Amino acid sequence: MRITRRAAALGGAGALAYAANGGFARAGWGDLFAGLGESLDDLWIATDAYIYGYPLVTTEMTRRVGSNVVAPTERRAPMGQFVKMRQYPDPLFRDVTTPNADTLYVSAFLDLAKEPWILGFPDMGDRYFLFPMLDAWTNVFQSPGTRTTGTAPQTCAIAGPGWKGSLPAGVVEYRSPTSLAWIIGRIYCTGSPEDYAAVHALQDKITLVPLSAYGKPYTPPAGRVDPSVDMKTAVRDQVNRMGAVSYFKLLAQLLKTNPPANEDAAAVAGFAQIGLVPGGDFDASRLKAAVARRAPQIALDRIMLQFRRNKDIEHVNGWIFSAKMGSYGTDYLSRALVTAVGFGANLPEDAVYPMSDRDADGRAYDGAKKYVLRFEKGATPPVSAFWSVTMYDGANFFVANPINRYSISPRQNLKANADGSIDLYVQRESPGADKESNWLPSAPGKFVLVMRLYWPNATPPSILDGTWKPPGVRRA
Repeated sequence: MRITRRAAALGGAGALAYAANGGFARAGWGDLFAGLGESLDDLWIATDAYIYGYPLVTTEMTRRVGSNVVAPTERRAPMGQFVKMRQYPDPLFRDVTTPNADTLYVSAFLDLAKEPWILGFPDMGDRYFLFPMLDAWTNVFQSPGTRTTGTAPQTCAIAGPGWKGSLPAGVVEYRSPTSLAWIIGRIYCTGSPEDYAAVHALQDKITLVPLSAYGKPYTPPAGRVDPSVDMKTAVRDQVNRMGAVSYFKLLAQLLKTNPPANEDAAAVAGFAQIGLVPGGDFDASRLKAAVARRAPQIALDRIMLQFRRNKDIEHVNGWIFSAKMGSYGTDYLSRALVTAVGFGANLPEDAVYPMSDRDADGRAYDGAKKYVLRFEKGATPPVSAFWSVTMYDGANFFVANPINRYSISPRQNLKANADGSIDLYVQRESPGADKESNWLPSAPGKFVLVMRLYWPNATPPSILDGTWKPPGVRRA
């Protein structure tokens, strides 16, 4: 059996990491490699291809589910129309992992193949907002909002990679690298009835029309419903359950309209060995059955191992975060990891998301335990917009709790201790009426915390340069 460099990596240090993540426990040593023979190299190429395409496949599956309606609802809308979320997501929300409970979303998928789309904002006043635009690979190619473009009325055009033409006066052009684009707008909201109403009014003044309809009366067409689309299963689960052949067939189809970036050429060239060539249909005859059976799970394990192994991911006091999200270059593993656990992440200049699944002593969180997160006096997260800490279950979704609180932030009027420090109580039961303003109800069993720092300080103290670090969560 020929042992390639890739196979040796999997069989040596890679095997240890794979075992540490539980992969070998699922597959079994013998089953993992049995019957592969000369196909070990194909196995590694297949996992590389799976990881490379994971964001593109996830974006498409999200689009299918998110746009499979006749008319807009609060969670879905046809292509080219806005979803306007009128309240924070609840525990039933499963469309996107690690949902946000600090802002109200305004999002839309756009098909830019024929013409640009024109996006218009009203005067946002002193309201913080952010409208990042993602290509089909989840890279943020533009990020209009308070930080970058201000809050005055503004109009922009989102154009596809091949479009040629002119725009009306006063319209700024933003060029998407792919024909499929996703706008994920966020408008800050305190969650009070009055603030909900104020944000709703702003949402309703944001406009989105194709260039050919700009300046004219426009009624969006009704959407088409595809009954074959699974509208019940979470998108991430749909993607992760796909067999290798189905996965690569869809990836090949998507690559025809969302081609690889120029810098991807070297990586993509090797995928031809398993039948995946950009611009063509997937040749399933080149993917050996033994490889197809193992590749998806090994690829998913490699993705999740990035939590512990990526040199660009900081590990501080039990928190894991990166100041290099939203634009990934050729770091396909990190791009896939963010897709899996924080789909639709912003640029670090707009937001950084420290995530924690264990306390300051390295022990996995347990919903039966009580924890305290303390910010010393004057050491709360340094941001220009807002910060919060959000609770998720082990699958990165909200869990119902007695006070319907999924995130905690200064909008809860946090009470400081006598020395000026602030304690956040992370536990299932109330810490007492006098401390409930600082209470973040925990999920049963294992749980995950995510700290959101929107518009982090550009100068010290800042999480961007390491001069501010998130404190550890400790058992009470």
